Amino acid sequence: MTHEHHIVVRRTARFYTTGGGEPSAVRQLLLVCHGYAQLAARFLSRFEPLADDSRLIVAPEGLSRFYLEHATRVGASWMTRDDRMAEIDDYLGFLDAVYEQACAPSVARGAALHVLGFSQGVATAARWVARHPGRARRLVVWAALLPPELELSGPWIDGLEIVLVIGARDELIDSTRWNEQEERLRNAGVALRSLRFDGGHVIDAGILRILATS
Repeated sequence: MTHEHHIVVRRTARFYTTGGGEPSAVRQLLLVCHGYAQLAARFLSRFEPLADDSRLIVAPEGLSRFYLEHATRVGASWMTRDDRMAEIDDYLGFLDAVYEQACAPSVARGAALHVLGFSQGVATAARWVARHPGRARRLVVWAALLPPELELSGPWIDGLEIVLVIGARDELIDSTRWNEQEERLRNAGVALRSLRFDGGHVIDAGILRILATS
């Protein structure tokens, strides 16, 4: 008979940053979680125009890397459905460690923490925000649905602004389910903004500028 076992091991993970001066000068922290098959460094490059001494942008990378396109490129994933609870625990612990190293010193001095998830990274970002009620001031849900197990009530969502972002030509999002998500959030009384742009399943520079100035 086959038995499944789990063991906790030490491993090396990575994250990237751009912007930010001394911790005392940072007024905003933006933690960004990439989508499926992306790498953090390339994902972070879309945010570099927003970086300055007062804004630090932090991009952790999914713990599972794999080859793409006949092994000519590499991408990363946050999780799969196989052994999902263990993978969720692993990446939440990883984000905790990234926060303590890169974000906590500035947050302790009053900097605002904003968290953005794109595509697969939405579930990652949302679960981490829910794990630490009151830590983040804003959650940007970009081109994916919130994980179904999160209740739209309780301490994690009190005082949190949620921003929904979707491209009008996003081929990976079911518009009906997206609109249902927006309706559920509004009916729950969540502090909500909805932003749309003329594009597909991508990070849009114009939307980033709006988020940076509001």
